[in-house]
Amino acid sequence: MRRWTRCEGSWPTRNSSVRRVAALAALAAGALVLASAGSAQTGYVTTSDSARLFYRIVGHGLDTIIAIHGGPGMDHESIERDFAVLGARHTVIFYDQRGGGRSTLPADTSQLFAARQVQDLDELRRHFGLSKVTLVAHSYGPLLAASYALAHPANVSRMVFFGPVPPRRGTFWQRYGQSINSRLDSAQRAAMAAASRRMTSPDATNDEIRQACRDYWALGMRPRLAEPDRTLRLVKSDLCATDPAGIRYGNRIGNRVIMNSYGDWDLRPRLRSLEVPTLVVHGEEESIPMDLVEEWVTSLPRATLLTVPRAAHFTYAERPDLVWPAVERFLTNPPERQ
Repeated sequence: MRRWTRCEGSWPTRNSSVRRVAALAALAAGALVLASAGSAQTGYVTTSDSARLFYRIVGHGLDTIIAIHGGPGMDHESIERDFAVLGARHTVIFYDQRGGGRSTLPADTSQLFAARQVQDLDELRRHFGLSKVTLVAHSYGPLLAASYALAHPANVSRMVFFGPVPPRRGTFWQRYGQSINSRLDSAQRAAMAAASRRMTSPDATNDEIRQACRDYWALGMRPRLAEPDRTLRLVKSDLCATDPAGIRYGNRIGNRVIMNSYGDWDLRPRLRSLEVPTLVVHGEEESIPMDLVEEWVTSLPRATLLTVPRAAHFTYAERPDLVWPAVERFLTNPPERQ
């Protein structure tokens, strides 16, 4: 298992100049469609079953990244402002997954299942005429990204996972819940529960939903940060900025239904044959257990684990000085298989 702790140095490479030229040629074809879009930075992709997926594009780089938010039931604005730094060198497509944000919120919940989320991601890729993409994902997002890569390995050039849920369910939810709860006192837990009820109430107005969301995450962010008093202000993205209908639906329906559709998931056996370079970035003080996250790296043949000190679930905001340079090195020269 490869492990980098302090995000220093460079990836081991061989014949890097030849590979770089070949990579540029391969990526250029995929970037032309996006470049021709001009000022059309936001819009909707209509899927094969008539759902609508909201997207936003930032940057004008030669290669293309699809950014995958967490949740499920969240939206792209939960990561956009923090991930926007990637737009300096890459074209980045953000989108709201079905069942959250500004995308379709189906009355028929049978449309909310893991395989459909994978298909939506592929239809998004094909909409922009991209042959291969990089997937950068946070929290739940890596489970979707890996599921997509297993279904369409030829379409993924590399992956970056921030604070991922593990590749198998196992005892994850029990251990994660215990860790989160231990970082909150009883009054905080009660206040979050009350805010959640207000946020998901069918009778709440848009203003009430948004305020309840802000009340919830004002407390909910604290156990997800290593040093919340110092770093809460460093998280740039807004978890409550999207359409209030999407906030209510995602938290009331989308999260539960989509997550349940994965069942007792275990991707490990199939990951062993997935030859996609992957960087797993995990905070040393994360509530998602490190030993379970390490299973991504022991299962994927070309994966590297980057542990980040003084950081938890939002490593890219808590330690941007360490994380983003390491991510950029990986995107430029992913390590070769050993």
